[in-house]
Amino acid sequence: MKETYLELQEEDALSTEHIDDQVQKAHEQLLLLKRQQETIEKKKGELEELSRRQELLQQGKAEMTEKLTRALVVVEREASDAQKRVELLHAIHESYLQHLSVVEAINPKNWENLDINKELNKALSAVDDARAEYARSISKVKTERPEDAASAATVDLYGAGYDASPEKGFLYWLKSGFAFTLPLLLFGVAVLVILFLRFTTL
Repeated sequence: MKETYLELQEEDALSTEHIDDQVQKAHEQLLLLKRQQETIEKKKGELEELSRRQELLQQGKAEMTEKLTRALVVVEREASDAQKRVELLHAIHESYLQHLSVVEAINPKNWENLDINKELNKALSAVDDARAEYARSISKVKTERPEDAASAATVDLYGAGYDASPEKGFLYWLKSGFAFTLPLLLFGVAVLVILFLRFTTL
């Protein structure tokens, strides 16, 4: 009987140790699963961030591709227009130099012993040609600049009757304000005097 009781105690002890071992193993497995879950969630966050950045890259790439393509067309058109203008100005410059050389070379003192009427006609013709060339091309040379627009605006202000003079000082405005309010002050004083006289006669 006593031996049987001891055997039961030993079996209970073994069962308790076995359960403790199982609990410990379950706890270790749970910790492992938690670490794996944290690792997976971290990896998921990294992948989501990577996906977001890739999407931003695609959007930015598409946006800048479209904008740069359009801008290149504009720049090429502007460059072509600028090149044409440079060529035009160069041609006008050469023409002006030629006319200036001809006009400056006109010297009536050198017409002695020559047909003065003929030389005069040639000189007048050269001056007229220079005048015509200048009138024809000067409008192509001039361009409206910001300072030109500002000057035109100032002229318009003067023409409209606006005073474009510098700002007045404090003393000027003090005198002006006193002059404007003087009639009102006199009227107020007169009213007070009348009221005072009326009340004193009662």
